[in-house]
Amino acid sequence: MENNAGFYTYRGYELLRQEKLRLSPSMEDYLEMIYRTCKKQGYIRMTSLAQQLNVQASSATKTVQKLAEMKLLAYEKYGIIQLTEEGRKIGEFLLKRHRIVETFLKNIGVKENLLRQTEMIEHHLTADTVRSIDMLNKFFKEYPEIHKQFLQFLIN
Repeated sequence: MENNAGFYTYRGYELLRQEKLRLSPSMEDYLEMIYRTCKKQGYIRMTSLAQQLNVQASSATKTVQKLAEMKLLAYEKYGIIQLTEEGRKIGEFLLKRHRIVETFLKNIGVKENLLRQTEMIEHHLTADTVRSIDMLNKFFKEYPEIHKQFLQFLIN
């Protein structure tokens, strides 16, 4: 998996990332959605979660059980789902990352399939890359005339 220069294959980087975070992209999506809902109402029910993610309740149950085993959720069978403090922190980060990527795509002129593209990109970025994208978003906000020039450059 590793060569002498310290490079990894794509799969190798994925394995390293998953070892560090222990969360698959799917688990990240669940945690982000649970965070979004719990932020508004304090909890979510399994049926609501499954509907929001467009999955079967049985699939949602399996993932929620894994997240509960990781101590990111408090969940009892047929009960409500709530975030632990660690789950809340990670969920907050995941939502922030989602919004940063979505804003970035808007800033570079992406209009079609914005949610789909955001979802496909966000799981594969390092924290440093997210910070850099966030800085670019802030730069464009601080200097709207430069952002306007960039968008004009795109259509020329």
